Amino acid sequence: MAATAPRSLDYEVVVEDVEYLRHDDTALLARLFKPRGTGPFPAVVELHGGAWCLGDRLQDTSINERLARNGILVAALDFRVPPAASYPGSAVDINYGIRWLKREAANLGTRPDQVYTFGISSGGHLAMLLGMRPLDPRYCAIPVPASTADAKVRGVIMGAPVIDPLGRYRYAKQLKESGKSYPEFVDLVLPLHDKYWKSEEAMAEGNPVMALERGERVELPPVLYIQDTRDIVHPRPQLERFVELYRKAGGQLDLELAEGAADAFVPRNPPKAVARAFENRDPASPQAERTVERMISFIREHAR
Repeated sequence: MAATAPRSLDYEVVVEDVEYLRHDDTALLARLFKPRGTGPFPAVVELHGGAWCLGDRLQDTSINERLARNGILVAALDFRVPPAASYPGSAVDINYGIRWLKREAANLGTRPDQVYTFGISSGGHLAMLLGMRPLDPRYCAIPVPASTADAKVRGVIMGAPVIDPLGRYRYAKQLKESGKSYPEFVDLVLPLHDKYWKSEEAMAEGNPVMALERGERVELPPVLYIQDTRDIVHPRPQLERFVELYRKAGGQLDLELAEGAADAFVPRNPPKAVARAFENRDPASPQAERTVERMISFIREHAR
């Protein structure tokens, strides 16, 4: 029997923080948004953005609450960022978090085969990378006690992801070196790329676009890819290349290009554009409302 929640809205939501992983004296927390009901509900592991270095599990609370009110359990993860760990440290934590959620599925009112990932910007990149490589021995290096679950997911939702970290890095460097005025995001993201990835070789290795170009044997979960047509922070050619390669490899990918989706995900080009992208987002605009509704529809469609 599929874990499809009823379509009525406005579940009461219980919110709590739990420790899902510990590194020495540092606890990593998951903020759980739990619909009150019998379930089983689909579950989403939510990964915050912040150019792999900023942000935390509280960043997308407004979206996560909306999902939970619609009968979707959400686990918003904190994970290691620099200086605590560079790549692949965050991937290790997230892979563990997915497997931890599967172990706890019955207690939380979900099922292990109904787990999705969702992320915005760098969180979208991590959601896709982990979705494609759930069994990578580097990422699943830490065993989950009393569990044999893997980190495969039912689907991936990406909002304006950094789908090609190396391509975005070189794009930003080219803008900076052009001698012309350039958008503010360039001076923010370049040092954060360096801090997280350490080298262009790592940006190429942990790269969903280039993994497909290399012909890697990867998992191909269904994908919902959402981006604003006017987004200047996440280059459109990289989106188009990923979509082409993913579909060619046999993956199902729904692409949502919308005017104004940035209101829910990443601002286009206001002052302090990228910095604002790391703050809480209020999905109140008509386009943002449609974006979240599309996410809910995608989850329910594939939870059948």
